[in-house]
Amino acid sequence: MGKRKQPKKYAIYALAVVVLAAGSIDSAAAANWFKMEGISPTQAPLLNFSGFFIPLYKYMNGTAAENGQIPRFNLVAPQDTSSKSFNILFAHIMLRGNINKHISYMLAGEFGNNQFTHVGGNYTPQLMDAHATLSYVPGARLEVGIIRAPGPEEDMQGYPNFAFGFNYSTVVQQLMLQPFYSTNTNYRSGPYESYSVPGKNIMGNNAFRYPGAEVMDWFRAGNMEYAYGMMVGNFGPLVATNTSSGALVAARLQASYILKGFGPIHGPFRSDVTGFLWYQHANPIFNGQSYSMTRDGLGLTYTQGYMHRWGRWLKFEYIRGSGMIDAPAVFNAYAGAAPTLTDAQVYPGSQNTAKGYYVSGGFFVTNRLEFDLRYDFYDRLPNVATQERIFKTWAIGGQYHITKSTRIMVDYFVRSVKIPDLSGIPPAQRVLPQSVADAADNEFAVTAFIAF
Repeated sequence: MGKRKQPKKYAIYALAVVVLAAGSIDSAAAANWFKMEGISPTQAPLLNFSGFFIPLYKYMNGTAAENGQIPRFNLVAPQDTSSKSFNILFAHIMLRGNINKHISYMLAGEFGNNQFTHVGGNYTPQLMDAHATLSYVPGARLEVGIIRAPGPEEDMQGYPNFAFGFNYSTVVQQLMLQPFYSTNTNYRSGPYESYSVPGKNIMGNNAFRYPGAEVMDWFRAGNMEYAYGMMVGNFGPLVATNTSSGALVAARLQASYILKGFGPIHGPFRSDVTGFLWYQHANPIFNGQSYSMTRDGLGLTYTQGYMHRWGRWLKFEYIRGSGMIDAPAVFNAYAGAAPTLTDAQVYPGSQNTAKGYYVSGGFFVTNRLEFDLRYDFYDRLPNVATQERIFKTWAIGGQYHITKSTRIMVDYFVRSVKIPDLSGIPPAQRVLPQSVADAADNEFAVTAFIAF
């Protein structure tokens, strides 16, 4: 049984509140994620229908490793069958509104072709959001249902504000969108206290959502705004019951300084500086045991002059994880392949660690044309020398904003995978893992965001 780690405290002075938004927006009030996702605008009716869809084209060279197989990171997810593909990545339909002045609700279904809608290898459209917020108690709004767990910036932000073709940074993709695994199976054990999980036992991910309850609110003091959210919920796939021996516990604290004089000071794209910190902990059940899993992070964002010439934004976030760490399958199944190559490798012990960060920014050269740049770094399993992998990615992109809710994105990703220490691998066995790391393709993507 893994040991439960105690929360580690950060010290940070937060200057501002993050924001951007999706769907219906109350432009008469300054934005924050808890408000945007949790309640409907004051003037919203009982029924308000909206949505968006995101068509996507990706191209990679399809470089193969020494064994002649193409690594899965050179194939387009979630099918992982081609290195170039058109896709409807997201197709989101949302119904939200106010039951009365104290109760807001939101229902949203996801129908796109992505890792959230693929459960056990099967396409499964499902409910992504289903929550109501009760605003009766000053300072403590209560949100219940399927909700976003307080967490990293890429978790909290709305889809209309996401850059880089909706490719998450590697640290968020692997640490925060880690899939769930069927609990009624005994998995094959491997070296370094790992287990092999076949694809049929992978239950997809929750797109940062969990069933539960959250207490949250926000407060203004001049140009400052402070916000908090604390959640308790089920850790497990939305299509199954709780797969944890204890509750998921998540919290986020942030503070914002609202800038004036250049760009909006209200609404989802307001000009501000924001500092935030967050924490998540669960005790997932895996292979008949309960293990500890902790994630935490902190960051800073700056936004000023959205859709104004020379408007700009900048984000930095550092994230670390301990306990259960997932290493996705290297290859699709093929004849004679070892499970360590074609199954996900799960390292559930409390001694396992991972960490990473990203730095990203953008600026408008006109009020519609934007250029963006991001660098992300992820160090997985530095405590197991032979299994440690370091992922580095540069993302270079451009966006053309047709309206505030419709835009086209063109992005190029320069990717590398490194094995810091090969000394623990016998010389005769080094060729394949090194060839897999060397095979990492660059990626070209064209994406559109179309809202209605």
